[in-house]
Amino acid sequence: MNKILVLGIGNPLMQDDGVGIHVIQQLKAMSLPFPQVEFIDGGTLSFSLIGEIESASDLIVIDAAQLHEEPGTVKVFFDEEMDRLLGQQKNSSVHDVTLIDLMSIALLSDLLPLRRALIGIQPERIDWCLEPTQTITKAIPYACNITMELIEKWRT
Repeated sequence: MNKILVLGIGNPLMQDDGVGIHVIQQLKAMSLPFPQVEFIDGGTLSFSLIGEIESASDLIVIDAAQLHEEPGTVKVFFDEEMDRLLGQQKNSSVHDVTLIDLMSIALLSDLLPLRRALIGIQPERIDWCLEPTQTITKAIPYACNITMELIEKWRT
């Protein structure tokens, strides 16, 4: 059976940077009946996530991303397009380990998930605050819907 990993990343202490975590929390609260789907709060990332990524056939990542769009814009990037975006954002990351680092390890191990998608959400504000801005709060259900559509498509 294929395993779909849905990974929300970000720092929920930094307002809109935590949007990936907020989306994962909302998806988990829905109690979706998908036994082959694993929803993980990846926080600010660590090397401990490499095993989860390598064991997945498909990977959906949800994160704040600099899209150069209006705040709250949600865009989906697939496979190589996702890899390119991650490569461009590597230098702007405040995390010790970046998603591109984890993806590179999986690639070198020949265990990169076959299908990959990044659901990127343009943040409005990144500052010390536990709650996302209203703009991002309104984008969360849309990001959840996109995630569920991808799960439905990839489950079959």
